[in-house]
Amino acid sequence: MRTFASLLAIFLMHTASAAAPDLLAIPVKDIDGKDVTLGAFKAKAILVVNVASECGYTRQYAGLQALHKAYQDKGLVVAGFPCNDFGGQEPGTETEIRKFCSARFNVTFPLFAKVTVQGAAAHPLFVALTGKEAGHPGRVTWNFNKFLVTREGKLLARFESDVEPDSPEMKAAIEQALK
Repeated sequence: MRTFASLLAIFLMHTASAAAPDLLAIPVKDIDGKDVTLGAFKAKAILVVNVASECGYTRQYAGLQALHKAYQDKGLVVAGFPCNDFGGQEPGTETEIRKFCSARFNVTFPLFAKVTVQGAAAHPLFVALTGKEAGHPGRVTWNFNKFLVTREGKLLARFESDVEPDSPEMKAAIEQALK
């Protein structure tokens, strides 16, 4: 029975990802305001994270930077999307955010322009990441939600804020995405 359940889960994951939106094609703005897409990281796995500078989880920047450094040569990119939706915990400008991340956490992974991740004004990337077609539906619940996107631009896994970047489940999912 366990084998059947495992096979069914794999089938459903592949079926869901076949109908899922191409996350690499959705327009975003980098931290400098330049129009880009995550397609710039084609053939890489991408860990998309809604980040904030004044949150109880802000310390996760250090773990995200460590993940980026440890796995970047294997094909992982961490992508930080500042968000002020939860408790006003990202009040700064993009310039202030970049400076904070660099000075406090030595962040070298790509940062993007501030986005809204919930409600009617939600950025299309986060609408796609949280929609039923993505395979892991449900609204973003707080800062530092993490979405692991495959090299093909499909959502593989999703982690809530309390899942630390160095957790065994996060590392296992990243290693699977990098195969």
